[in-house]
Amino acid sequence: MLSTAVLLANSTPDQLLPARELMAFTLASHILLVPFGVALPFITLLMHHRGLRRNDPVALTLARRWSAVMAVQFAIGIITGTVLSFEFGLLWPGLMGRWGDVFGLGFGIEAWAFFLEAVLIAIYLYGWRRLKPWTHFWLAVPLPPAALMGSFGIIAANSWMNTPQGFSLDAQGDPVDVDVRQAIFTPMFGPEYWHFVVAMLLTAGYVVAGVYAVGWLRGRRDRYHRLGFTVPFTVASILTPVQFMLGDSAARAVFHKQPIKFAATEIVWKTDTHVPEYMFGRLHPDGTISGGLKIPQLDSILAGFSPDTKVTGLSSVPASDRPTATQATIAHWAFDIMVTVGSLLILLALWYAWSWWRHRDNPGGRWFYRCAAIAGVACLVTVECGWITTEVGRQPWIVYQHMRVSEAVTSTRAGSLWAMLAIVVVVYVAVFGAFLAVVLRMRTRWRIADEGLAAPRGELPPETDTPYGPRSEPEPAPAGTAPGTGPDHTPGGAS
Repeated sequence: MLSTAVLLANSTPDQLLPARELMAFTLASHILLVPFGVALPFITLLMHHRGLRRNDPVALTLARRWSAVMAVQFAIGIITGTVLSFEFGLLWPGLMGRWGDVFGLGFGIEAWAFFLEAVLIAIYLYGWRRLKPWTHFWLAVPLPPAALMGSFGIIAANSWMNTPQGFSLDAQGDPVDVDVRQAIFTPMFGPEYWHFVVAMLLTAGYVVAGVYAVGWLRGRRDRYHRLGFTVPFTVASILTPVQFMLGDSAARAVFHKQPIKFAATEIVWKTDTHVPEYMFGRLHPDGTISGGLKIPQLDSILAGFSPDTKVTGLSSVPASDRPTATQATIAHWAFDIMVTVGSLLILLALWYAWSWWRHRDNPGGRWFYRCAAIAGVACLVTVECGWITTEVGRQPWIVYQHMRVSEAVTSTRAGSLWAMLAIVVVVYVAVFGAFLAVVLRMRTRWRIADEGLAAPRGELPPETDTPYGPRSEPEPAPAGTAPGTGPDHTPGGAS
């Protein structure tokens, strides 16, 4: 990440490089949690509904445990998301000071959705074993829409930065006459939003399924692991071809609305027709391309369904108004990695669908589960690549064709920003380490409970004492003790 940020820096203010590195590190860290914040509530409720409808205790156990992980992840997201909120104002005061009134509503929507999601998660966790089953489920149904509303606000802000509209400029160049509706629903909003939402659902599905695929490879062939794999993997498999089409639509929207950004992601130097497609490869400052696989005319065909489609090249605008050759290469590689992983995931989904069509069962070979386990990690890589493509391809603009990144950066000394980056790295390592420790601890307790081992202080399994959600039934009162008066009993049914 640090080396990438160095490549992205231009010969501009000294503080621009550390500001970029700090923003890149925090964004790259936070975005790893986003799929679970956006999509895990939906997958959890899907399993919850299955458990209630079929009276399936295994499905209900999975839903309850996933809700605990969801809560821990949400707590970590609070930390990383709050840091990002502060960084927008501290690192990029030029952006927020000049344009905040235009696109800031998106952040406001995200904040309200965040608080609503926190309340709904608390109700959902508390409701286990305390509410009637279907009442508990229906109270949690607004949770996935709340998560989608949060992503709505963020994508609205980002799409505005890519295709700004909904304002006029006065004599000093400041925005006036803001139209909130136009500022939110920009030309790139639809393609970006749906591509993002499906990507989050797909990524969360493959990651969750990958956990149980690893368990299958380690010999755990019980129904718990089978169901924990099948439901999220089915969701991800169904959405994989949908995401491929949405990604193609989003790329075509960039071709029409941000032609220079499209040229960067496809490393097109000269405006022309019959433009070839390069898979990977490196763009040099003189416009030459080395390495990669060249496919004649394919770029024009993909952009406009015809080899006669004219594709705008990077050289059509001054060097100061386009990404550098290095930036274009980074965006191009990130885009090609996304396409490559997406293509492989389609093959994996077809493998899964073929097995269900022929045998009404999951594929039984170890190679399928190895690929399924890797798919989750690959999806997280593509999430990072999607962010890189979106942000690096827009350079040097922070607001496309209206404000450069160098104009928005803080005046804080570079040394202070480097120190801040070092502190943030240390804090994030500790935070993510704590997150992994908590999740692994929960996994250990659940495994002990599944194996039927008793807690040292009683006969109930260790899951009874978990602090990550409501507890199980109260312990039986000792002989001769009136019900509800035992030493560990508290009112309300919690023990």
